[in-house]
This record gives sequence, C-alpha cells and structure tokens, in this order.
Amino acid sequence: MTEQHEAPGGVSGRALQKDIPQATVARLATYLRVLAMLADDGVAIVSSEELAVAAGVNSAKLRKDLSFLGPNGVRGVGYDVAKLRARIEGVLGLSQGHRVVLVGAGNLGRALVGYGGFRRRGFTVVGIFDSDPGVIGIPVAGLVVRDVTELAGAVADLKPTIAVITVPDDAAQDVCDRLVASGLQSILSFAPCELVAPATVEVRRVDLAVEMQMLSFERVRNAEQPPLPEVAHAGSGRIAHRLPAPHAAPAHPALQHSATPHTATSHTATEPSSKGSVVTP
Repeated sequence: MTEQHEAPGGVSGRALQKDIPQATVARLATYLRVLAMLADDGVAIVSSEELAVAAGVNSAKLRKDLSFLGPNGVRGVGYDVAKLRARIEGVLGLSQGHRVVLVGAGNLGRALVGYGGFRRRGFTVVGIFDSDPGVIGIPVAGLVVRDVTELAGAVADLKPTIAVITVPDDAAQDVCDRLVASGLQSILSFAPCELVAPATVEVRRVDLAVEMQMLSFERVRNAEQPPLPEVAHAGSGRIAHRLPAPHAAPAHPALQHSATPHTATSHTATEPSSKGSVVTP
C-alpha cells in the first residue's frame, strides 16, 4: 500500500490552488475521472505510467502536475487510488459538492439536467428555469421548471454555487445579468455569444460549433499526413493506438478502457481563464 502525505508544512488545499496553473487544473480533472473509473473497478494502486497513459499525457507531466499537491506516492510502488482521488477532489473544491441551477429548459438544458454523471461527480442540479410559458411547470428529471422571474428568490433559497446558461444568444446576457444580480459568481454558458460580467464573476463558455470545427480541422490535417507512430500524444486530449513494450505487463482492464472516453477532452478546459473573462475553445 502506498503512503500518502499531506502537503508540506500543512499547506491547505486553498493555498495550493493559488499556485496551480490552469492547464494543470484541467489535467487534474482528467486524472480524477480516470481514478474514479479505477475505484469503481476495485483498483487500489496505480503506477504513474498507467495513470499517464489512461489520461493521455506523458508520465513526466503527470508527476509534475501531481507535485503541486505535495508528495502523493511511493517510488516504485505507485499511487493509492482512493487517497489520490480524495486529494484531487479537495484541491478542485469538490469535497463538499456543488449545487447547480440551470436557466434554459430547451432540449440541451433538459438533457443536461437529466445527465446522471453530474451528480456522480459532485454536481447536483437543484433548480431549472425558463421564460417560455409552454415549458414552465413541466417536470424535468425530478425538478419542475420555474419561471425565470423567480430566479433571485430561488437563488436565496437554493443556495447554488454554479449556474449554467442554455438559452438562445439574444437572451444570454439578460440571464447572465440576473444571475450576477442574484449573487452567482461561477457561470457556465453554452451560448456562443460573449457575455459581459464583473471581474469578480468567473464565466466559462462552451461553444459546441467551435468544438466541431476543431474536430473538422484535425480530421483534414490527419487525412493529409502519413500515419503517425503508435504512441501516446501528451496533452493532445487523446491517446493514439499504442503497442506495449515487449517486457511491459498488461495494464488493468480499467486502464485499458479508460483511455477511450478521453478522446472528447475539451479544448476549453486546457486554456487559461481569468475572472470576468469568457473562455472560448
């Protein structure tokens, strides 16, 4: 069993957060996903090489990323999956979970509310709002769609920490203003338009069209190039087909299948973000 240590000098997770680069934060989220899959499969110990391959980075980058958390493993043995998972959750602020409100009960909004993966990762949707009389009052995944005019009072009652915007472009800024006025400081927007918010509010934007354009570019570029060697591409958000070395022991099945879902790693997550800014993929 590996031995886990607290950060040197009793440094808190909050203090550590100030020193962690944004790109490392994005990779920590990926490591957390892989560790959760390993834990579900009953894996207790994972080596840095195995975790790195499953996450789509090289082992040197992984060890550097984890060094921001303080000592975490034993050389030659590996990482304790449960303890490393808890450590990353603490640094990412997931230990206590998050309450989420969503504005926009269209197809995308209803799909997001119904996605069970959010709750498993510590995000619980506690309210959904819209301005369309045709959807107000309908049940969605155990919640009833409420009128957006009730947002301010509902925020005070529900005490959410994160808000998600899934409304049309022309309504997104108004919704953002309502959320800010209600006290929300963390907003995720699926509207492709740029939103204006105070410097104290963190706004991140997910533009699905841009993501598909990036995939289109990668497809064209790959089609014009000869086949690449079968290696893991560090930091690319995906893992190419990699042939194990003749002396390498077979990886645990959880590590073998965990690499595949990582092909959809978001470009947005790897880019720097500043308060009051909108991060575009």
